[in-house]
Amino acid sequence: MRKSPIDKLIHPVNRFIHLEYTSGIVLFAAVIIALIWVNSPFSESYHHLWDIEFSFGFDNKVLSHPLHLWINDGLMAIFFFVIGLELKREFIAGELSTLGKAALPMVAALGGMLVPAAIYTAFNYGTAGEHGWGIPMATDIAFALALLSVAGKHIPASIKVFLSALAVADDLGAVLVIAFFYSSGIVWLPLFIGMGFLALLAIGNMLGIRNSAFYLLIGFGVWVCFLLSGVHPTIAGVLVAFTIPARTKINEKQYSDSLNTLSVEFDAEIPNCSSLTTPKQHETIEQIKALSVAAQTPLQKIETALHPWVAFIIMPLFALANAGIVIGGDFFSLLINPVSIGVVAGLVFGKFIGVLLFTWIMVKTGLTTLPQSATWKHITGVALLAGIGFTMSLFVSALAFDNAVMIDQAKYGILLASLIAGVSGLIILKAQRQQ
Repeated sequence: MRKSPIDKLIHPVNRFIHLEYTSGIVLFAAVIIALIWVNSPFSESYHHLWDIEFSFGFDNKVLSHPLHLWINDGLMAIFFFVIGLELKREFIAGELSTLGKAALPMVAALGGMLVPAAIYTAFNYGTAGEHGWGIPMATDIAFALALLSVAGKHIPASIKVFLSALAVADDLGAVLVIAFFYSSGIVWLPLFIGMGFLALLAIGNMLGIRNSAFYLLIGFGVWVCFLLSGVHPTIAGVLVAFTIPARTKINEKQYSDSLNTLSVEFDAEIPNCSSLTTPKQHETIEQIKALSVAAQTPLQKIETALHPWVAFIIMPLFALANAGIVIGGDFFSLLINPVSIGVVAGLVFGKFIGVLLFTWIMVKTGLTTLPQSATWKHITGVALLAGIGFTMSLFVSALAFDNAVMIDQAKYGILLASLIAGVSGLIILKAQRQQ
């Protein structure tokens, strides 16, 4: 294929975007920018930016919130929508599609949620920080997979699959925790209207409606209703995702046979020796396009389209808005509080113990086996990487606390714990290559 000048210019950018660890690099850069900005002489502008009010609506029906809330409740709903699409795809034909495939990562993820929550609660039981038990339950899949890629090509592919499946199962747990424990008082009328929209989407799926705009527009209505109802609006993203069609209109053989026929028709047409195609060739190309659309699932089409936006805009923007932590000479003394200690202990030790212990139980009881070519040192490294809770932990901390001091305490713990877990996991996994 002949490349135009613009193709040559954007090729390095496209190549960078498609690297496995790129999203983690961008996310890390956003965190660094937030930390530098909030600890600079321009820190006031950092806080002022996220407090700017944005409104939309008409007449007296207007939603007005600061930018920080639109990011956390609005853009993150798109993030959770993509998580929902990934969950549905994994349940249909991925690493969670059968009991045999799902058992080990699901149970490991369960251990990686229960043990950190228990450890955090042990440090905060009966205190004002007790409600933050969900903070150390989360794993940041972007950071974890980025560090796994950095660990080297010697890491078995099965370990990446295991970590990905574990993180997906972890996301499912986080969604359930947010839905049942971190939603505010429920206003029933908008919730019922939102459920009606969801029913409409489900009916559209059953009727065979495959237009992405139909699901996205009505899905927006679901999000607005959930926002007004008190159920956290990110849950709307997951529920809408599960209504997206995941079936093709034609099977693989039909697609291949029809494509071959159309290719023969295209080759048989006499070319007109110009940069334009003949009318018949143009018609054949349009038929190929329609055929390809029929061979795609709306779920995969939407997921593929949204993934770059989530990875390179939404998540970095969320990190930029939420990772602004003032780091002074008294940083470590500020960590001496039950919330910070509970978060650090939960993410670093709780995740490690939970993932490793529950995996060990599953293997030693003969219920399943380790991933192919994996060793216990690989699992140890993954269990440590699971303690990187950055993005999701920050998100849950904003839901768990109304007190700004406690939110900052949680952020201190998340930052330190994610650093310790990431570096420790990377050291363990890199050491495997030297043996």
